[in-house]
Amino acid sequence: MQNISEDVLIKASRGDTDAFEKIYRVTSGFVYKVAFRIANNKEDAEEVTQEVFLTIYRKLKYFRFQSSFRTWVYKITTNSAINYCKKRSKEKNRTVAYNDDLKLVSFHSEIEKQIDKEHQEETVTSMLEILKPDQRACIVLRNIEGLSYKEIAESLEININTVRSRLKRAREILLAHSKLRGVENEM
Repeated sequence: MQNISEDVLIKASRGDTDAFEKIYRVTSGFVYKVAFRIANNKEDAEEVTQEVFLTIYRKLKYFRFQSSFRTWVYKITTNSAINYCKKRSKEKNRTVAYNDDLKLVSFHSEIEKQIDKEHQEETVTSMLEILKPDQRACIVLRNIEGLSYKEIAESLEININTVRSRLKRAREILLAHSKLRGVENEM
């Protein structure tokens, strides 16, 4: 995500729609990507993204530059996605389902690369699906977005040791699941 100048943030917090539009253009792709990885579903990620920008619009005037804007947006995005997943889980009494329609096609690569990429995406999506939303958020922020433990702790407003334990549990679950999948594939 590109840096956004303090001037643009201040203008947007005072109601300047052009400044807010610039914030949206710079951050929307990364907000959607994080929301998608946590929600594990295109439609849910779109809902979360909309909710995130409504929250940013309403709360930008309270942003005090004590943390980076990037961290603040990560925090809003991950919390919104986790809350959305929990709400959907309660409503439907199930975990968030894998979306079979997900096909990321690269028009500039060969068919083999497309198939491989789709297979990898399906694998990542199905592996993330088995995790609880709070574990999924930590894995996404650490392993996909590349945040440090400290940045994750700040984004999720949790203790750094909680980040470590969630990552450890998530990795153990993923490892156990991948070993189980390997045994099933051999049969």
